[in-house]
Amino acid sequence: MNVIKRYILVGILAVFCSGVGFAQLHTEAVEGKTPLTFTEYLHKMSMNNLGYAAAKYNIDIAEAEVQAAKVFPDPELSFGWFDNQQKRMQMGYGFEAELSWDLELGGKRKARKNLAADQKVLAELELQEFFQTLRAESTILFLEAMQNKMLYDIQKDSYESMKQVAKSDSIRYTLGQISKVDAIQSNLEAKGMYNDLQDADDTWENSLIEIRNVISKERNDTIYIPKGEFNKFDRLFDLNDLIVTAQNNRADFLVARQNKVVASKQVTLAKAERVIDLGLNFGVENNSFVKNAIAPTPGNTVVKAGFSVPLKFSNRKEAGLKTALYEERQAHLEYDFIELELEKEITQAYRNYLTKQKQINRFEKGMLEEAKQVYEGIKYSYQRGASSLLEVLDAQRTYNETQQAYAETLFGYASALVELENAVGMWDIDF
Repeated sequence: MNVIKRYILVGILAVFCSGVGFAQLHTEAVEGKTPLTFTEYLHKMSMNNLGYAAAKYNIDIAEAEVQAAKVFPDPELSFGWFDNQQKRMQMGYGFEAELSWDLELGGKRKARKNLAADQKVLAELELQEFFQTLRAESTILFLEAMQNKMLYDIQKDSYESMKQVAKSDSIRYTLGQISKVDAIQSNLEAKGMYNDLQDADDTWENSLIEIRNVISKERNDTIYIPKGEFNKFDRLFDLNDLIVTAQNNRADFLVARQNKVVASKQVTLAKAERVIDLGLNFGVENNSFVKNAIAPTPGNTVVKAGFSVPLKFSNRKEAGLKTALYEERQAHLEYDFIELELEKEITQAYRNYLTKQKQINRFEKGMLEEAKQVYEGIKYSYQRGASSLLEVLDAQRTYNETQQAYAETLFGYASALVELENAVGMWDIDF
């Protein structure tokens, strides 16, 4: 009777063990997914990213502003007609025409042109900064997807290993080698690992969607699977050389420097706009023949020219000039601040990169292999009855945590290089 019960329980356990992996994971559905190298990824990003495409229009807008700054003030042409009570007093009719034009003094047009040209340079540098930031953020997303694939594979291997242990325990229980509790416990552990595998699968799938959004123009575009290696991120840097390079190449530093130039040109324009302009005018007036019996007058044409001078009482208020001067001082302070931050950020990114490099070396010089040997040894002992199930589970968790920590450190090492090179304004990353 006990033997029959035992076989029934073994059958139930076998069904559970085989049913754990019944549902298909998202990542196992490969239809509609295309392998994608990092070089292809960056190319698609530069061509298809909607945010970058929108930012490019800032250059066109700045170019239009340059053309607008070259325009002279438009002349004004006016016509008039008048009636000198011709019907009642026979004084005739008349008409007049006048052409007027504002003559800008003080170099206003030149100041506008110079400001617009420097603002265009600023727009180009801001686009460069946008691209560098987008490239760095997109690269980290690509690396994160690779990391999530590694974590998924680690979790899958752990699940497959535990599933084999559960199947083996069901047989060993039949043979009377282990207790019923141990057989059920191993099966429950396999189920729990499958839940963890599903979480890892969702995380990886979500990272693939993130990548699609970076490089796609449409919502229902292809899902890409990143392809790359984590072994191409070793570099040798000198901290002082990195700081000097950043002062010449880093986009936000160049933007801050150009902001100083733009602010200076705004001060020049504000000063020029305080200079009084001249209004020039030229006109013609024609009066028809006056047939009045008391004072008949022949028709005549009057030519007149003159100028007008605005009374700029507004110059007593220096609001526009003061605003430009304050903005210039602000731009200088922001430049000084970024210059200080630049050295700090590069130093921190450099140290972080070196720390991750040392951590990688420790993993690859024994930690991974030692954790694997411990797990395989305890599992072997367990299969021969020399170790307990709890020891197997503890060794497996240690091995899993070591592998996961290694994957996370690989990602951290690669991300540290991306952040360092982005902080410096250089780029030689390809994996």
